[in-house]
Amino acid sequence: MVTTTAIILFTVLTTLALTWSWKILNWLWLKPKKLEKLMREQGLKGNSYRFLVGDIKDIVKSRKEATSKPMNLSDDIVPRMCSYFQQSAIKHGKNYFVWFGPTPRVTITDPELIKDVLNKNNDFRKPNTNPLVRLLANGLVTLEGEQWSKHRKIINPAFHFEKLKIMLPNFFKSCDDLISKWETMLSSDGSCEMDVWPFLQNLASDVISRTAFGSSYEEGMRIFQLQIEQAELTKTVMMNVYIPGWSFLPTPTHRRMKEIDRDVKASLTNMINKREKALKAGEATKDDLLSILLESNHKEMEEHGNNKNVGMSLEDVIEECKLFYFAGQETTSVLLVWTMVLLSRYPDWQTRAREEVLQVFGKEKPDFDGLSHLKIVTMIFNEVLRLYPPILALARTVHKDMKLGNLTLPAGVQVLLSIILVHHDSKIWGDDATMFNPERFSEGVLKATNGRYSFFPFGGGPRICIGQNFAMMEAKIAIAMILQHFSFELSPTYTHAPSTVITLQPQYGAHIILRKVEI
Repeated sequence: MVTTTAIILFTVLTTLALTWSWKILNWLWLKPKKLEKLMREQGLKGNSYRFLVGDIKDIVKSRKEATSKPMNLSDDIVPRMCSYFQQSAIKHGKNYFVWFGPTPRVTITDPELIKDVLNKNNDFRKPNTNPLVRLLANGLVTLEGEQWSKHRKIINPAFHFEKLKIMLPNFFKSCDDLISKWETMLSSDGSCEMDVWPFLQNLASDVISRTAFGSSYEEGMRIFQLQIEQAELTKTVMMNVYIPGWSFLPTPTHRRMKEIDRDVKASLTNMINKREKALKAGEATKDDLLSILLESNHKEMEEHGNNKNVGMSLEDVIEECKLFYFAGQETTSVLLVWTMVLLSRYPDWQTRAREEVLQVFGKEKPDFDGLSHLKIVTMIFNEVLRLYPPILALARTVHKDMKLGNLTLPAGVQVLLSIILVHHDSKIWGDDATMFNPERFSEGVLKATNGRYSFFPFGGGPRICIGQNFAMMEAKIAIAMILQHFSFELSPTYTHAPSTVITLQPQYGAHIILRKVEI
């Protein structure tokens, strides 16, 4: 009896061991080599697959070398930000692939193919990410299929223009606070040298805290500080090859990421529960994102008889709130900092922008209708987003064999839509592609791109960034109020060093000399 049991147990364990060994062998070697063969048959070129790491070590080494020192004061940032991909294109030609561990990524820079990928969001899906990376933000940005459609429908009302208009007082309060801070820092001659980057980060977090959580503003700011730390830790994790089960190991980084996640979730749960009670009692305000989101969610559930499969759970709402923080703060702060850097370098455009702001608003606070008349400011923002896109690239996974242009991509391959390479492509934008020239957007984006998908700082297709209007409205109000009160120029201590944490940021800050403007 014992012998029979032992034999059965041994057989089961052996079978499991062989099954897992086969799966690991297939994942780390057989499948990558098969994909490599299929890609080369398509005329795609790239390095031969190297066990487990692929090109990751070379990518990290190339990035470290490129960012080890500041660059010249130039907007040609591709050699610094995408050195490995630029070298790969030179070595392998326009159609090439790079290995992210055992997964190959085909870089796509053809606007027509980019349009195809972004519009066919059910065929080209977001890659499965490391569970630790999802601790930063795991809402709308990572969902697929019916889950994504459901969340998008519920969240959409929060970003309608009519709802954004209601939030204007919160935008003004945050901008007023920033202006007041800067005015108190001016010396007797009306000037001051400072690093504006942390101030702009605080401005954006201030805005998102007020507009997302209203009366819970202070707790919102605490969550924001935790999310900043989580973003830094996420960057570290993203540069490692993902091995299933690795995230469960209690490394110091993993422990801290999970600790932050528990803290943030606890705070958000408390906030949401309070708001839910107020909503049921008819006491909830309707001028912040959380209230609008909860109201929309309740409406959706009531229309379907409170079906458990309809609407968003508490966990869903928490993840969307975390995403409000990350996306809402990051996008606007980086847009503003690069705008101030570029307007410091190009004072003629700064003067033109200020004259337009004064013509539209005078000394008064910007109003909602007037924002649409800021044509020069819009041109400047578009050019800043072209040269310094917040996110450098978008990745999508091919889940089944797909035809893309002349290519037939096998399931398991990823495509990389390189925003920065397309935005800096001289064949698309002309010989001045790496130079700051807002005039190219004087007749709008459609004219500037000749109708091609060559400008997509907020993504595109059905999954275009839901908070795009929010970010642009906030940025317009902020830059208008800054221009009304200050002129600015680069400090001699400014060091030009774009760098990616998650978004494209100034590695050493943005040291600028502010001067009070007398209107």
